[in-house]
Amino acid sequence: MQITMWHNCVLEFLGTLILVLMGDGVCAATTLKGCKAKGAGWVVIAFGWGLAVMCGVFVAHDSGAHLNPAVTLGLALAGQFDWAGVIPYVIAQMLGGFCGACLVWLFYKDHFDATADEPAAVLGCFCTAPAIRNPRRNFFSEMVATFVLVFLIFCVGTYKIPAPGGVSAWPVTMIIVSIGMSLGATTGYAMNAARDLAPRLAHALLPVKGKQGSDWDYAWIPVAGPLAGAALAALLFIWVF
Repeated sequence: MQITMWHNCVLEFLGTLILVLMGDGVCAATTLKGCKAKGAGWVVIAFGWGLAVMCGVFVAHDSGAHLNPAVTLGLALAGQFDWAGVIPYVIAQMLGGFCGACLVWLFYKDHFDATADEPAAVLGCFCTAPAIRNPRRNFFSEMVATFVLVFLIFCVGTYKIPAPGGVSAWPVTMIIVSIGMSLGATTGYAMNAARDLAPRLAHALLPVKGKQGSDWDYAWIPVAGPLAGAALAALLFIWVF
């Protein structure tokens, strides 16, 4: 692997780690017993995730700040990213998401222990779950939300909206907040395997007190839905622009 690719993968790892640390962190802060932000609600979570993405973008400026396998796939399909970098980037992102989730658990360890009698709430601090379980509609929700995310990222890049970061930080922050408030309430708007599958694996492997299953029956939806949405966004971008 070339030095530049190695450097970019390290940045993707660190940026995704920060994204998940801050994003899952706000979920923990608003959910776990004894936390001062408990019960702060959906608006805080939506803004928290938006700011988490912004922080990750700042860290991964030089790598393009994908921080998301779906974004990497979409950019590659649109001819804006070298296919040779897709697998290394995705591996780095998944490792970053896993480590970020582990850090959240360590940081909130006492609060996770205090919430051991609510295993669903604990799992929700790691990964997403649907409000109403309907696999086809849940898949559709994740696909549409990610389509909006990736297509708007293309628009930000095309119109060169000024902001720091490889994927412009402030516009993408507002995109994430908007998606969270408008399209996120059905499934928790994972839109990102590194934000859902990697932390779900961390939940499965860590000695989380009182945990039950990691809901692997649902785990494919926050992976396949975003990839499908990113592919559709890339196709529309190629056609329109």
